[in-house]
Parts: sequence; structure tokens; C-alpha cells
Amino acid sequence: MSADPSGVGQAGFVGRHGLSSAEREAVAEEVVASIRSLGLKSVRLAVVDQHGVPRARMLSPEAAIAALSDGLDFSGAIYSLDTGNQVFVPAFARGGGFGIEEFTGFPDVMLVPDPSTFRVLPWADRTGWMLCDAYFGNGQPVPLDGRGLLRRVLGSLGDAGYDFLGGIEVEFYIVVRPNEVLLPENAGFTPPPPPIRVFERGYQFLSEVRLDGMGGTLEAIRDALDAVGLPPRSIEDEWGPGQVEFSFSPLSGLAAADAAVLFRSTVKQVCQRRGLLATFMCRPALANFFSSGWHLHQSLLTRTDRSNAFTSADGPLSDIGRWYVAGLLRHTAPMTVFATPTVNGYKRFRPYSFAPDRVSWAVENRGALVRVQGSAGDAGSHVEMRLGEPAANPYLYMAANIAAGLDGIQRRLEPPPPVSADPYATEAPPLPASLKEAVEALDADQFYRSVFGPTLVDYLVMMKWSEIRRYEDALVSAAATSAGGAAADVSDWEMREYFEFF
Repeated sequence: MSADPSGVGQAGFVGRHGLSSAEREAVAEEVVASIRSLGLKSVRLAVVDQHGVPRARMLSPEAAIAALSDGLDFSGAIYSLDTGNQVFVPAFARGGGFGIEEFTGFPDVMLVPDPSTFRVLPWADRTGWMLCDAYFGNGQPVPLDGRGLLRRVLGSLGDAGYDFLGGIEVEFYIVVRPNEVLLPENAGFTPPPPPIRVFERGYQFLSEVRLDGMGGTLEAIRDALDAVGLPPRSIEDEWGPGQVEFSFSPLSGLAAADAAVLFRSTVKQVCQRRGLLATFMCRPALANFFSSGWHLHQSLLTRTDRSNAFTSADGPLSDIGRWYVAGLLRHTAPMTVFATPTVNGYKRFRPYSFAPDRVSWAVENRGALVRVQGSAGDAGSHVEMRLGEPAANPYLYMAANIAAGLDGIQRRLEPPPPVSADPYATEAPPLPASLKEAVEALDADQFYRSVFGPTLVDYLVMMKWSEIRRYEDALVSAAATSAGGAAADVSDWEMREYFEFF
């Protein structure tokens, strides 16, 4: 515990470990002034866990101000939790069960707030919010922290002379909140199916009338996002009942991933306060529901003149852009764990579903894995990666794309010819058909181990194998108790595991 009366962190932790700068100090002073002048009563400090889910503590204003210099002690146990909120490792084994000495004994980690992420939450009473980076008590970064990983990958991209621009386009569902909570399987019994009702009856793609039928909720989400500095570029209704898509203008570097976190959290909280549930689970087991995806639009800016490195005078994509695409395709199989980290997400990769099912690229073709958007001389030329599910950890998803694309640039890799017609009929390697196949590809991969570090990759592989085993055990149990023994397309286990968690 700090000797400071606030009782948080360690006195002077940030300065003592060289985790600040003159720029950060200036922004922190502005945040302190805002907290006091706005009369805030609490500030939430949030860290994004390995699943991409924010974990937070609510602090008094003075404790939050102290944390800007002292850090905040926060339970490191979150890194031992899987998507069922169960400890998936031998908890008190040395190294925390995954070989990191500092995790021995379920210790606290130290959160360092990033003052540049400060927001006032319009739906919460006099409440501020900041994202944090995770460190051990000795000042070393937690190697499982996706935000820190993305920062390092962006640093490598910067050393090569480029900055990243990311555009977020995410689909999700809004449903009437169940009266009964979906309990994890270790709760002692299996609850009956909750009375879930879809928010919107019937469905028509891009119907203005259906869109207006959700108007009150969508306008509340829109206004909340605008208030936290994330005005949506577009909102539209999708194929399924209660399915919508939000897209945002491109953001630079770390801000793009931070925005994805704040977007999902805002949507879920605004809906929750209206008696609704927003789920970013890819394919819920509800009638007439379609899969949801997360399309990541990306381009690079050259550091010398801030021009789009993907723009070409002769075609839709420059040499740099083509090499970047080649890197994405070269590393797709192991990348899939970062883009589609759940068992459920692999039920999206189906022919003629507007989701990809194989490793291909094309110009303006929504069936391809990588879609190029642009034309000769177009300053907005970019590539769209269509691999992701809405539940993906934004930091890991973006870092995996950037690392792969940079590898393509540095090695001047050439992609195969682009698909000119039907991407579902072209000869190309299939995407992993299951989380199990994707984890096997990542486990055997040396590229991401070298770029992300073996500690993070081994940890994710261990966690996902635990998830896969629990899923397979649930299927065996369900088959043994069902009359026909046939598993549903989307199992009850998946609904318990992902529907409310994401």
C-alpha cells in the first residue's frame, strides 16, 4: 500500500520507473483540473484483459488523481480467468501456472492510467473514465497486456517509416434483456433457457423503417458515443433481427484500438440501462440470427509527408500496399486466433455468407478475406481485413495485422493473383475450420512467437486449449443426454460462455 493518504499504488511509482514524459505530465495536469472543475464524484480506471474486456475499479476523485503518479494496485487474478470467468491454470503454482515468475501467488499488478484516454461518461452520474497500462510492482510491463503489445508493434512500424490508420466497422445484436442470467457451467446446475426476445421483430437489410423502429436506442447510443468523442460515421440495420452495424472514421495507431474498446463498452452500458442486452457474440443461437463480423479497414501513412502509402497512380494499390496484403495472407492461419478467438466465431466462415472461407484477396469483392478499396490516384485507398469477429481483442487483432503486413513490406512478399470473380470457387487455402485448427496453427508458428514473444503466445495457446476442452466436454455431455445425440449448430455451452460475456 502507498504511504499516500489515498491508499493506492506505490508513492511515485510512475516517475520512479520512467513511465512518464513531459507530454504525459501536461495532459495529466489537464485531467486533474477537469476532475476537480467538473465536480466528479468517481473515476473508473479500466484495464483491458486478455479477452478484450475492460476490467475496472471505481475510485474517488482524489484516489484517481493519486493513481496518475502512484499507479493503482489491481488484482492480477484477471489474467488467470478464461471466457467462462473460471481460473484455467493451477492457481498457486509457481509462475502463476503459466511460467511468469511475477505472477506467483495471485499478486496485484500495477495499473498506470493513460491521461490521454480520459473521458466523462454521460450515462453515469458525475463519473470519469481512463484506460490503463499494466505493470508488475517492479516496473516491468505485464507481457500479457495487449495494449502494451500494440504499442510495441506500432513502434516497429514507425521505425520502418509508417504510421497506422485503422477504421472500425462492427456488427452486433441488441435483444431484450433476459430475466434470468446465463450462468457458467460450474454454477452447480444448468439453468433453463432464458426468455430472450429479439429487440426487433422481422428483418430487412438496410430498411429505413426497421432502422427507425430501433431509433430510440440507437439515438441514445449515438449521443453517448458523441459525448465520449467517438461520433459514429454510419449506423445501419443488418440482416438479422436486432442486428446493427456501426462504423467510424479512421483513427491513428493506438487510438483506433482504444476506440474499439470504448465503443463496445459504451454500447453495452447504454443498452443495459435501457433494459436491453447488446451482445458482440458472433453467432447467437436465436431464430433467424446471422453471424456478425468485425471488418478492420487499414492503411499506412508515410512519416515523411503523411501521404497514404497505399495510394498508386496506376491502380487501386501501391507496391507497399500489395506487399502489405501479401503479409496478411502469408500469416492468416495463425493470425486467426487473434481475429476470431472464440469457438463460436468459426461458424461464420461459410461459403456465400458474405464472410470469407478461404485465404484470398480481391478488389471490391465482399466475399474475399482481404478486400481492396480504391482506384488509381485515390488518396483513400486501403485494405479491409474481413477475418475478425466482434468479440476480438482490439489490441491483439490490430497488432497481428500490422505485424503481418509489415513483414510483407520488409520482405517484399508478392501475393497470389487477386480473385476476379467468385471468391468461394477459387483455389485457395481454406481458413481454419475451428478454433482448434487455428490454435494448432498458432502453436506451430514461429513468426508471432518472434514478434509478440513466446510468453504471450504460449499463454494464449494454453488458455484457448482449456476453452476448447471445456467445449468438447460439453458437446459429449449434451450428446449423451439428447435423444438423437446430434449437436446443435450453436451449442448451449456457447450461449452460456459468450452471449453475455461479450
